[in-house]
Amino acid sequence: MMLKKTFHIKAFLVPIFMLSAMWFGFFLQHIGLIENCDGSLIPLVPEGLKGVIFSPLLHGNLEHIAGNSIPIAALLFLLYQFYPKLANTVFFWGWLASGLVVWLLPPMNFFGQAPVYSCIIGASGIVYMLAFFLFFSGIFRRDNKLLTVSLLVALYYGSLIWGIFPEELFYKLNEPSKVSWQAHLAGAIVGISLSLIFRKKHQEKKKKFIWEFPNYYSEKDDKLWQEYKENFPDSVEEMPQIKKNEVWEHLDELRNKK
Repeated sequence: MMLKKTFHIKAFLVPIFMLSAMWFGFFLQHIGLIENCDGSLIPLVPEGLKGVIFSPLLHGNLEHIAGNSIPIAALLFLLYQFYPKLANTVFFWGWLASGLVVWLLPPMNFFGQAPVYSCIIGASGIVYMLAFFLFFSGIFRRDNKLLTVSLLVALYYGSLIWGIFPEELFYKLNEPSKVSWQAHLAGAIVGISLSLIFRKKHQEKKKKFIWEFPNYYSEKDDKLWQEYKENFPDSVEEMPQIKKNEVWEHLDELRNKK
């Protein structure tokens, strides 16, 4: 029971479901049911639009899917644990938007030849979307708990920032890189955008007084409240009918009567 109160069940179920879908897609590739560019995202090519949905579930090899599995599980857990009311919206629109942005980005070739239309697969775009959303959302909301999440993301996944740049800028390669920096960049842009758009959505109200905290209890206050109910039983029955902004005025009137 305590575990259920501490953790949100979706924080475990959604990562498990996502990993299952990814590994099932990889299995279908391995046995040859999905071949070549089937289900992949191909920029500016109409047939490649289906990759917006399916490409995050497909991977090039075992190293590729293993490298995406741990971060996507960890980041989805953080999303559903600390943003339970917003998580479905962020995950759904983040998935679609990051894929659409990749599809709209024109292919580039740093070797001076004609642009090469490549088949883009992998969940790294969603990984970047989640990481950048979690990091910037904590900053925009200025919430201590969410800022801690931001720091955790920065600590473990801060190096992701270099992935939004083409590898050709840092390494001397003999052929175009197989890493889709466009997917990383699109995920980062979408993640930051969503954190900005939803910065005030489902924001936890800051508690100004100690009695606003759920576990607050004061024996002295409790005794005073019991005495008050005994002395003014009629006013206690009236209080639920009083508007929130008029409560203090009503209490002042009762004190004056006393």
